[in-house]
Amino acid sequence: MEIESIIRQIAISAVPILIAVVFHELSHGFVAYKLGDPTAKMLGRLTLNPIAHIDIIGTLILPITLYVMTNGQFVFGYAKPVPINPSNFTNPRVGMAISAAAGPIVNLTIAVLSVLILKYVLIPFSLLVPDVLSEQLLEPIALMLKASIVINTVLAVFNMLPVPPLDGGRVLAGFLPYRYGVIFDRLEPYGMFIVLFMVITGITNLIIYPMVKIIVKLLSLF
Repeated sequence: MEIESIIRQIAISAVPILIAVVFHELSHGFVAYKLGDPTAKMLGRLTLNPIAHIDIIGTLILPITLYVMTNGQFVFGYAKPVPINPSNFTNPRVGMAISAAAGPIVNLTIAVLSVLILKYVLIPFSLLVPDVLSEQLLEPIALMLKASIVINTVLAVFNMLPVPPLDGGRVLAGFLPYRYGVIFDRLEPYGMFIVLFMVITGITNLIIYPMVKIIVKLLSLF
């Protein structure tokens, strides 16, 4: 891939990735706060200031590298984990599950908003302005919105894999019968190794790509 193409893809994907990851983490803390846990608020994590959330490697280097190397087909990233104290919830396991589900739900919401803005605001507006303005301003925004759709959909699907410590693992653990939930929680120290194994062997591709294609097609119906 030529250097100009790489720079172009980074410029297009950087802002959508930052928004996707920051809102993902913020939603965890916000929902936890509404459920009775003030930990994230007390530590200054209930903010849209990206500095409070970003991890240089996980939020910027890793997702941009994956996005460029896979031509936008696969994105994985993370921010600084939002601290949550489940003992502050009325039902700790359910509270953790709901807080975990908030991240993927927000990512899907951003994907839907990106589709709506692209189809019902940007494209109609581009027909009313001079071609020069459309090419220089609106086209880059359109590319960012298209990237946002893919990035947020992939992040939502990937994070809902039922493997702790991914969000899907926490959601599953929260709604399993207590006995089985406790057993499932014991997988968490090995969770990232399981995820890495799934990525390296291509198992995630078999799960994520079909789901992403289905969701993107559904989003196109808007």
